[in-house]
Amino acid sequence: MPTTRSQDAPKGDVKSSEGGDRSVSAKAKAKKSASRKKAATHSMKQEQDPIEGGEKRKDTVEEEGKGEEPLRKKVKTEDEGKAMGEEEGTEGEEAGTQSIQAGSMYETGAPRVPRDGQARIHRRIGTIERGHIYFFYRPKVELEEAHSVDDVQRFYMLLVPRPPQFAAGGPSMPPQKDDNEEEQEMYLIQEGADAVPAEEPTGKTKKRFRLIVVGKKGLPDPEAKGRGRVFWGTVTTVGEDLKKLEEGLGESAYETKTRGTRHQGSARLAARGAYAVVNAEAPTPSKRETHLGYHLSHPSGDELGEVQEALGIHQASSFVLQVKNPLAPPTGPAQIGLPKSRRANYPEDVLREVFGKGGRRGRESYGLRFASCERRELLDYEGAELLFIAARSGEEGLEQSLGEGRGHALEEAEKGEAKEKVDQILKELAMDDEKIPADPLGGEWA
Repeated sequence: MPTTRSQDAPKGDVKSSEGGDRSVSAKAKAKKSASRKKAATHSMKQEQDPIEGGEKRKDTVEEEGKGEEPLRKKVKTEDEGKAMGEEEGTEGEEAGTQSIQAGSMYETGAPRVPRDGQARIHRRIGTIERGHIYFFYRPKVELEEAHSVDDVQRFYMLLVPRPPQFAAGGPSMPPQKDDNEEEQEMYLIQEGADAVPAEEPTGKTKKRFRLIVVGKKGLPDPEAKGRGRVFWGTVTTVGEDLKKLEEGLGESAYETKTRGTRHQGSARLAARGAYAVVNAEAPTPSKRETHLGYHLSHPSGDELGEVQEALGIHQASSFVLQVKNPLAPPTGPAQIGLPKSRRANYPEDVLREVFGKGGRRGRESYGLRFASCERRELLDYEGAELLFIAARSGEEGLEQSLGEGRGHALEEAEKGEAKEKVDQILKELAMDDEKIPADPLGGEWA
């Protein structure tokens, strides 16, 4: 039965006369009009929201458009271990740096497009970065060389991003003699191709890199349980000047008030390989995982020795990679973590979209304490605190973690690169073997 005007109106406003009905109708219309205006205003506010509407911050967009000129500043790589409960080291180590902000260089993978069609910062599924990985260790102060892990002062992981091999015209590119586009397309989309990095050029002193200090002086054991499978890392240097990186990892001396001149030996190259960072499919946001997996080229499987075993370096391995929210306070009796002044300075859109600041995710106002490293630019900020959770080791374990043939593709690529000589490896980093020894690649301490 249709509703009459008199039924819609409040009882006190019901009039028996025709004029009374018109009064009620006018009031109802005014009320509906105000309601529509309120709803429209609310809708406009939602559309103008910089996160929901996907409008990137102006300064972030400008930053992405800038050239990658280094800032030529110095960063002490040794200091990061102190914040993670490690023993104090030297203050003499420095590395040239560049604070690179958000970027999309060398990204692949399909973006998630929201149903409403609005542009947003998307989570990509698949490989979001690949490149070459190098492991270094440094002996303790006043030691010319290390003889066991007890003699190690610092353990480093160096990531050098590269475009995919097929996009850079590497050996995986199909022959161009004929115009069979169908065959070329099939060749390019072979399984795992997006995880294989292009060849590392030599003779260049400018390359993007990230130097990460590993907190436990070794990688976690995937077979361990509990805390044995977890370790911390801190991005201490983001830069592109390889000569300054060599200086920072090289030998140094510094003065102290109590012990006089102290000498710090140079870092040693312990392993080299290729890595890929992959966002896995997830049925719900809470189950999202980002995996970092690597496969070594040097040393090869039969040359892995005491050094690699002590440092937890396997021929192939993978980790679940998470990033700590810089707004979250340290926890536990040890209060592990960097002081506020040295934590990653992420822009507001990252804090909201990734960590859920402002009540978007989690129970706290700052959002989640940890988030999956689903955007590669999270690694491009000095002071980024990383959590590595050991997932699987071995070539089959690597394939299981990265999926879709990526583990097997990395395995095949690195077995081919294993033929390269050691001096070629150092040339990739523009390093001198007299300044940065590579003897541990043979499996023995140096």
